[in-house]
Amino acid sequence: MSGLPYEDPGAGGPADDRTAVPAALGLGLLALGGWLLTTARPWQRPEHPLALALGWTASGALLLCGLVLVARCVRAVHAPADPAAAPEPTGTS
Repeated sequence: MSGLPYEDPGAGGPADDRTAVPAALGLGLLALGGWLLTTARPWQRPEHPLALALGWTASGALLLCGLVLVARCVRAVHAPADPAAAPEPTGTS
């Protein structure tokens, strides 16, 4: 064990984590959208163009929603705890 822990030992428990469920839902939506996209391939079996467009639209919507959920969770986890405590950008001017 090191003398400088990166995280507070009391934090990070199941009650403290508000991003686990949305992140899991986002990953599930990504998986479902990817599966639907692979099953709606026109070269595998010819279908009606309307059914093909509906499948691709549904899979695109699922992929987009899953990506937004995962991105929001990653942003919440990596955002500074206090906006006032955020380090100011250093530039050479």
